[in-house]
Amino acid sequence: MEKLKIALPILVEGRYDKIKLESLLDAEILETGGFSVFHRDDRIAFFRRLAAGRGIIVLTDSDGGGRMIRSYLAECLPKEKLFHLYIPAVPGKEKRKKRAGRAGLLGVEATDAETLRRLFAPFAGEAPARRMKLTKADLYADGLSGGENSAALRAAFLRAADLPPDLPANALADAVNLLLSPEEYREILEKVRCERGGKECESPKSRCERAVAGASEKAAGAKEPAGE
Repeated sequence: MEKLKIALPILVEGRYDKIKLESLLDAEILETGGFSVFHRDDRIAFFRRLAAGRGIIVLTDSDGGGRMIRSYLAECLPKEKLFHLYIPAVPGKEKRKKRAGRAGLLGVEATDAETLRRLFAPFAGEAPARRMKLTKADLYADGLSGGENSAALRAAFLRAADLPPDLPANALADAVNLLLSPEEYREILEKVRCERGGKECESPKSRCERAVAGASEKAAGAKEPAGE
């Protein structure tokens, strides 16, 4: 079955929730990191940036922990930019777990596909509002993933882009696709590369302008008549 296209970014609690939704939706899905979000001002600032456009969808488990995370996000993020979705309170446990949670309820990851599709149907129809299409392969090619010094370069890039410093590669791609244009991505990447290499930094735009100016000067010189 074709995935539902959802334009708004979606916040869920953890990795397995994200994996479940990615199997059903064509959307940018991000993790709050569970209860750690309570102590992460940088993540809240990141989520505020995401919500600043058309808004953000919040989907958490229906247990007490999920309600606490949802309530905290509602306090920290602009209320007019939040769209809350709720899964039904169904008794049970996830297959990967040995025992049910304290509330004895299924979480997002164990909610059936039909229910989740119905929840997101009102938001379906538009492709995700991605500003670019950065992939894991791009991150590897740019040295931000999978290389000997990738972790350090990625950390420097995250700081320069005002993103949470511990975003893994997959989450970095999601964030960049939503927040940065290809030009902004390249600008920041070149800057941190130069700074780490101890070289004087020059933006891609500046290099392009310099190259164009040099080509123009060369063409103008070629047209000048030879001296007597």
